[in-house]
Amino acid sequence: MLSEQIVSVLKSVLADKKGFIPLHEPIFRGNEWLYVKECLDTTFVSSVGKFVDRFEKDLAQFTGAGYAIAVANGTAALQIALKLAGVKANEEVLIPTLTFIATANSVSYLGAFPHFVDSEENTLGMSALALREHLNSIAEIRSGNCINKKTGNRIGAIVPMHTFGHPVDLDEILSVAKDFHLVVVEDAAESLGSYYYGKHTGTFGLFGTLSFNGNKTITTGGGGAILTNDKNLAILAKHITTTAKISHAWEYTHDMIGYNFRLPNINAALGCAQLESLPEFLSSKRNLYNSYKNAFSMIKEVKIQSEPNGCKSNYWLQTLILDPSVTSAKNSILADTNASGLMTRPAWTLLHTLKPYQDCFRMELSVAESLERRLINIPSSANLINE
Repeated sequence: MLSEQIVSVLKSVLADKKGFIPLHEPIFRGNEWLYVKECLDTTFVSSVGKFVDRFEKDLAQFTGAGYAIAVANGTAALQIALKLAGVKANEEVLIPTLTFIATANSVSYLGAFPHFVDSEENTLGMSALALREHLNSIAEIRSGNCINKKTGNRIGAIVPMHTFGHPVDLDEILSVAKDFHLVVVEDAAESLGSYYYGKHTGTFGLFGTLSFNGNKTITTGGGGAILTNDKNLAILAKHITTTAKISHAWEYTHDMIGYNFRLPNINAALGCAQLESLPEFLSSKRNLYNSYKNAFSMIKEVKIQSEPNGCKSNYWLQTLILDPSVTSAKNSILADTNASGLMTRPAWTLLHTLKPYQDCFRMELSVAESLERRLINIPSSANLINE
């Protein structure tokens, strides 16, 4: 029985771990306690403090981005990035249907509409080829703007998402964006530590966004960041995410509608310590992938998702891809692995099928629909195998 084989392989790879094994848990074995204690001792626990500035500088240095702006979560980061990219109410934003709902919600918060795009098998991300064919059919350029001929709405941006940490085909996405006058905002929430031909994900578009939720490769408890190489946009992003308050020693003056989205100092302190351990985490996760790849090679109906050619993945969530002939076994695999103390989960429910988004414009989504039936995430924490 396939589910029994998969349970057996997982237990053999994770033989050193006892008890319930979560899907992805945070690891605190560096300076986390020291830095958080400093925040408590100095009482700088909110949105002002040295760790916020340090975390932003460290993120920019690690990713190679010109600037990083730390915010409350990845959803807020994407919302602000899209707003500053010029997305307005009643416009459309191209996003994959195979992604977490936060991607679509960030569009909706601006009064805009998600426009759902199909996936491709190699990266699990947005299919640039299918998107180009789709836009050739339904879009036209009017006065420098991409217009959906079917709805009359402007298509304001494209949001490629690096699924489970694997970089999408950015060269082709950028080519489509150029040809159709679209701004690129990368959803790199899952891909800190992933590279596309030597350049860090999240640094190719006008903006990139990161997430530091508790289940990500590094965590600040809750948090996110906006990446950009544009100094003026970075200044504006920092301003409006800090309630658009004009700096003054005692006056409270605000020059526009802002957002209370700044990351607290105590969370940034956690992030600074986590970043120090990131190279170790990435190495461990790559070793886990190699162990899984070797172990699952004996099961012909299953393969483990590998990084695309020319890319370096952070392997955030290790992912099994079932052969189409055994998709009916997915629920039994999920039931048996979880019953055995091995946390697994399916991919997200496709966004275009969810109640809030069923009426949104979409292209044919056959590849994403196939992938949804075949993807299973397996335990992926950075502490699962001995180095």
